[in-house]
Amino acid sequence: MGSSYGTIFRIHTFGESHGPAIGVIIDGCPAGLNIDESYIQKELDRRRPGQSKITTQRKEADQARILSGIFDGKSTGTPIAIVIDNEDQRSKDYSHLENAFRPSHADYTYAEKYGIRDHRGGGRSSARETAARVAAGAIAKLLLQQSGIRVQAYVSQVGEIKAPAYNTMDLAKTEENIVRCPDQATAAQMIALIDQVRLDRDTIGGMITGVVKGTPVGLGEPVFDKLHAELGKAMLSINAVKGFEYGSGFGGIHLKGSQHNDAYVNEGGKIRTKTNYSGGIQGGISNGEDIYFNVAFKPVATIMQDQETVDNEGQPVTLAGKGRHDPCVVPRAVPIVEAMAALVIADFLLRSRVSKI
Repeated sequence: MGSSYGTIFRIHTFGESHGPAIGVIIDGCPAGLNIDESYIQKELDRRRPGQSKITTQRKEADQARILSGIFDGKSTGTPIAIVIDNEDQRSKDYSHLENAFRPSHADYTYAEKYGIRDHRGGGRSSARETAARVAAGAIAKLLLQQSGIRVQAYVSQVGEIKAPAYNTMDLAKTEENIVRCPDQATAAQMIALIDQVRLDRDTIGGMITGVVKGTPVGLGEPVFDKLHAELGKAMLSINAVKGFEYGSGFGGIHLKGSQHNDAYVNEGGKIRTKTNYSGGIQGGISNGEDIYFNVAFKPVATIMQDQETVDNEGQPVTLAGKGRHDPCVVPRAVPIVEAMAALVIADFLLRSRVSKI
């Protein structure tokens, strides 16, 4: 089962949604990195459940316990192990799923592939696993900060409600509201929509935009390990993600080459581009401009309504809608998107150090 990601800065996650704990082992973190444990916890707090009325009401402290790899506040170069205990499991909430397949979940495919499945929240296929990624991503962010690289994500769309372009807003305001949209007027509309969907016992999808600033020229490879390909793989590995685009993305099909090309200019001895339709990546390699991308999330598959499905024997059954779930996943997914982007960039940053003499 694929539970590892990365080449040099490599992570291995473990644990199930309703097991004793989840966790991550980080391999390849250079020695001597200052590790701010309060920063790691702050990142986990951004992802944890029970934050507001528009998130699941499962109560988890998501307290990170660092078991190895750090001494006197610095990384030692050995594997860093982090464990996050599961404290609010309610496995009985899932007893009705033991012999039934939830619509649009991994229940059926998981059972067919492995011949066994943990019906309590989906086991390894549960989004609970992403807390471990956020912990690892926090350390990747600390590494990137040393090189002046910043990773920021925010909610850019919920349903049909869209925020303005990233370069017209102050992204520092992202955390000023519960939906994590830096435009306060748009955020208010998003919150109202999600709350109404929640009251309707339904769910809704949305979009998260990620922005990476300060990336040096030269991260990524020109063939199979293109930077945008790895970002796409990382984002598509997140639960509920259905689409990824970077730069002009699908919108680029409406432009001609003469409109879409990013012309080079010399600004004070530094080569820049006048426009950034490329999204900071050309030929699979970063060009020093802002890297920006969009990640589309489907509506959460668990809804608080009865749904028709089949059981393990293929017989029709009706599933009652119950449990604790997000009406819209995107507010809590913002730190997950940031974490995965940071892991990709950190890995390529370390790989770039051996690309030339």
